[in-house]
Amino acid sequence: MILDSFGRDHNYLRISLTDNCNLRCFYCMPEEDYEFTPVSRLMQFDEIEAIAKIFVAQGVNKIRLTGGEPLVRKDADKIILALSKLPVTLTLTTNGTRLHEYMDVLKRAKITSLNISLDTLQADKFLLLTRRNQFKQVYENIQLLINNGFHVKVNVVAMKGLNDMEINDFIEWTKDTLVHVRFIEFMPFSGNKWTSNKVFTWQQILQVAQSKYPITALNNDVHDTAKKYSVPGHAG
Repeated sequence: MILDSFGRDHNYLRISLTDNCNLRCFYCMPEEDYEFTPVSRLMQFDEIEAIAKIFVAQGVNKIRLTGGEPLVRKDADKIILALSKLPVTLTLTTNGTRLHEYMDVLKRAKITSLNISLDTLQADKFLLLTRRNQFKQVYENIQLLINNGFHVKVNVVAMKGLNDMEINDFIEWTKDTLVHVRFIEFMPFSGNKWTSNKVFTWQQILQVAQSKYPITALNNDVHDTAKKYSVPGHAG
């Protein structure tokens, strides 16, 4: 069992496979002159497997693979299949661009749930935000996951003046599509050009949603890091 200084039990391990990414979201990294960690300095396959086993022995029962974009790592399939053999719930957070190439691996690994980062439902705005023209691929891959029975959560970084006007578009998407949307506040970290005038708070997000939908608050677990809501009659 892993306990922190407050006596809380921790059973969830996040492993970043790489800081490399095939998108260039402006709030995440510069468009140019960004140096990724050399492959030789990343944790190697054997190290990742060994560390995961150590944490599992200490009570971890859920592992999330992240990045960067985890699926740009060349041995991502090998890592996924190896960790899937451990007695854990294995999942990924991904930008969704390469999921169509990994469907067989995900099924073999018995992964049932994935988090997809998608900040807009508009192709032109996707290009503006990510500096890459891959909206169609991401959107189609989300539908591919749903059609294959995966539980899909979409992470949306809400930013004032950029996609705050799409809050209800995302909620409307869940009406007939079995996708769960999580809105995330724009937070500062090194190099992401954070400014307070781009912040759209969770209270503002909720206010926008309530202006159109009968939002229902759900019960939250003490360990939850998000406030959960639903719209009656919506699939997601």
